[in-house]
Amino acid sequence: MRPMFTLSSPRADARPQCVGMVHLLPLPGGPHESPGLPAVRERALLDASRLAAGGVDAILIENLGDAPFAADDVEAFTIAAMTDIVGAIRHALPDMPLGVNVLRNDGSAAMAIATATGAAFIRVNVWVGTMATDQGLITGKAREILMQRQRLNSSVEILADVHVKHAVPIGPASLVDSAKDTFLRGRANGLILTGTGTGTPTDPSEIETIRQALPQAPLWVGSGVTPETLPFNVEGVIVGTWLHEESDLRRPIDPSRVSQLVSRLNRSSP
Repeated sequence: MRPMFTLSSPRADARPQCVGMVHLLPLPGGPHESPGLPAVRERALLDASRLAAGGVDAILIENLGDAPFAADDVEAFTIAAMTDIVGAIRHALPDMPLGVNVLRNDGSAAMAIATATGAAFIRVNVWVGTMATDQGLITGKAREILMQRQRLNSSVEILADVHVKHAVPIGPASLVDSAKDTFLRGRANGLILTGTGTGTPTDPSEIETIRQALPQAPLWVGSGVTPETLPFNVEGVIVGTWLHEESDLRRPIDPSRVSQLVSRLNRSSP
C-alpha cells in the first residue's frame, strides 16, 4: 500500500517522498503548434500511468510545453485544458496524490485547478519577493493565493520555490532570508530548492544551509535528481528530466528509469 502523501509531516519510513513530473505537450492556443487536446491528454495519461506503476508517491502536472510562458496570469484556455487533463489523470488514478504547476507563475490558476480536481498540492515558482526571470520581473502573490484558498475552503497544500531556477532575485536577498520569508512570512507548506536550470543538480551545500537555518521547514529538491544524486536529508524530491527516455523531455517517461529511482529511494529506508 502506498504511504499517505504529505508535504508537511515526516514520513514514517524516513526516506524522501518521490514526486514524478508529467510534462504536458504544447497545449492548444499556446505559443507552439499543439498536437491537440486529445493527444496531449493521451500522452499525459501514458506518462502518469508509468509513474504510478513505477511506485512514485505523487505526480505533479505542469504545462512545460508552453514555453515561452506567460509571466503571471495564463489564458483561460490553458486553465480549461489543464483542468481537463488533471481531471482525466485523477479519474484514471483515483488513489494517486496529484499536484499542479501552472507555468510560469499562475498560482491562482493552479489553486483553482487543484481544488476543482481534488489534487493535493500546487507548486509556485515565485511565492514572495520579486525575481528577474526569462519572462521578465515576477512578483510573488502569497497573500492573494492564501486568501483564495480560504475562500474556496480548500485543503490544497503549497510547495514554493526559493530562488527558483531560471531566475535571480531583485536586490540583496540571501538564500536563507528568502527561505525564511517564504516559509515563516509567506506560510508555504514546504520549500523547494533547485539548480540554476531545468535538469541542473541542486547544490548540496544549499540544502544543508536551509536545513540548519529552518529545521522545521519541509525541504524538497526540485531539479537534477538522478539515482546517483539522490539527497536523503530532505522530505522529498521532484523528478522530471531524468525519468524521460534518454532524459529527453520530448519523449515519454521511461518505466525502467522510474523503477530504478524508486528502488534506490526504497533502499535508503531504515
